[in-house]
Amino acid sequence: MLGRLATILLVPLLLAACAPRLQEIGPPVDQPRIVENDGHEAALHMPDDVDLPLRVWYPWDRPAEAVILALHGFNDYSRGFAAPGKGMARRGFIFYAYDQRGFGRAPQRGIWAGEQQMMDDLRVAARLIKARHPDLPLFLLGESMGGAVIMNAAVSDDPPIADGLILAAPAIWGWQTLSPLARTVTETAAHIIPWVTVVPTGFHGLASNNRAALRELARDPLVIKETRIDTALGLVNLMTDAFNAASKLDTPRWLVLFGKHEAILDRGAVNEALPHFRELPPEQGRVAIYPQGYHLLLRDFNQYAVYDDMAAWIRDPAAPLPSGADESGAAKSIN
Repeated sequence: MLGRLATILLVPLLLAACAPRLQEIGPPVDQPRIVENDGHEAALHMPDDVDLPLRVWYPWDRPAEAVILALHGFNDYSRGFAAPGKGMARRGFIFYAYDQRGFGRAPQRGIWAGEQQMMDDLRVAARLIKARHPDLPLFLLGESMGGAVIMNAAVSDDPPIADGLILAAPAIWGWQTLSPLARTVTETAAHIIPWVTVVPTGFHGLASNNRAALRELARDPLVIKETRIDTALGLVNLMTDAFNAASKLDTPRWLVLFGKHEAILDRGAVNEALPHFRELPPEQGRVAIYPQGYHLLLRDFNQYAVYDDMAAWIRDPAAPLPSGADESGAAKSIN
């Protein structure tokens, strides 16, 4: 009895002793802009004087049809879009990707920036890129965590500029699908020992059938291998909001992509979330599920079929996808 009482009294003291760390974000001091180096886009200069590294792929054999702005997944960075960047450029699209705060070469690596800041950065990035290409439609592409950021921003009071959203295995695995014990343990640890790092759940799952891509991720020193507990807490809170956002997506038009072999996100959580995506006409909202696909759909061996689908959907959102993956997606289940 005394031990239980001591625990009850001790936990609030421990929670008060530490707090999950967020990045230190300065006030607006400068005009946002795209920074160039030797004539090439090198960074997004944000209002708080922070530069977010930027990569761009251009079509080399035809005029561009549209622009894509991509957000990477958790612990990854913009280099992860090398294959889809080249693939979509080959199909006639300008492809932008930047390192989100805390990832890749962006400042304060490994520290969670906060959902609001990530959405603010997306809004600024979309405005800058749209201003650079005012006559071309702009589409937002989010992979995993990046998809969650885009979903939450899209249903906010201040959605980013976009003509459409493409969500590749968006991270929709939140508190709704986790046990109360898991939440208690995570939140308590994030307050008591926020600096401790862990290997994220799902890290050992097979993310892709492309072994070369997986080896490249494992060997890349800028891909974070272990995660601070308070950063993991921030991710789950972000995914929780994305789960709720699924039922609110309406405009602009959107395309959601998942693989039948999803093994990084919890399959039960994905199946629970998929039916919540609004039932909309095919030209406005579509779910596509790839029978041979994994979490990293954009880097799988089947990646070219995914690129063809994205290109076809951008050109004509009402037409069936070339791969037929939207027929599987009509059931809204990866089982």
